[in-house]
Amino acid sequence: MQNNQVLKKLLAVGVLAVMFGAPGVQAQTAQPATSSGAAKLSAADKKGITDMAVANMAEVETGKLALSKSQNAEVKTFAQQMVDDHGKALADVQALAQAKGVTLPTEPDAKHKAMAAKLEKLSGDAFDKEYMKQAGLADHKATHAKLKKISKGAKDADVKAAADKTIPTVEQHLKAAQQMSMAKSGTTSGK
Repeated sequence: MQNNQVLKKLLAVGVLAVMFGAPGVQAQTAQPATSSGAAKLSAADKKGITDMAVANMAEVETGKLALSKSQNAEVKTFAQQMVDDHGKALADVQALAQAKGVTLPTEPDAKHKAMAAKLEKLSGDAFDKEYMKQAGLADHKATHAKLKKISKGAKDADVKAAADKTIPTVEQHLKAAQQMSMAKSGTTSGK
């Protein structure tokens, strides 16, 4: 009789273990399926993630180039900020891409590679002027417009949030580049 009660208790514990243990296992196995949301992303959202990654990669690459080539303290300070800020933004975009199942390129696109090659050939003031013109002004204007477009058209809330989070940083970089450009040219107008 006592054996019967022990068996019933063990059976009850076993049933409870299966009942409460199985959902945890099921939730764990279901997790990867929901985290690879690439199939759920629109083509535009995938492109938005890729565009954000490429822009950040290019800024980091040209920033490092400016740190090694420029002799101007202001340009070096700007370049270091580009490496720091865009490095952090790139890490954020890479995490988003991984969460959404989007494969990112590992290097900048052809346009940015060509710009880096052009900058590589320059030195001194010519380098500083071209770096600020291209990476400081032109790229930040283009990136700002792209981020606004991504934010406006994103169907995925995380993609929109990533673009929205980066816009103020890009605006600040553009403003700093414009101020440096005006100071170099001697312009004192407010724009």
